[in-house]
Amino acid sequence: MPLIIHKYMRKIDLKSVVWKEGKHYISQCLEVDVSSYGKTKKEALTMLQDALSLYFEDVPLPKKAEVTRPAIASVTLQYA
Repeated sequence: MPLIIHKYMRKIDLKSVVWKEGKHYISQCLEVDVSSYGKTKKEALTMLQDALSLYFEDVPLPKKAEVTRPAIASVTLQYA
């Protein structure tokens, strides 16, 4: 089924992060809790884009956290 783009559709710019985990690349959106994976970085991002499209189909007014200049940080957790 071809994707039909309506002239009144809005654009949403989202930030994501990609990392390798085992044999796959994981892609995760930083503004909404959506992630995906693929065999390559490009495939992981394409799959994330598809997952985000499906996510926003069910959200009447997109709500996203604004992430500016994200930084990678380590957190140490002690647990029993």
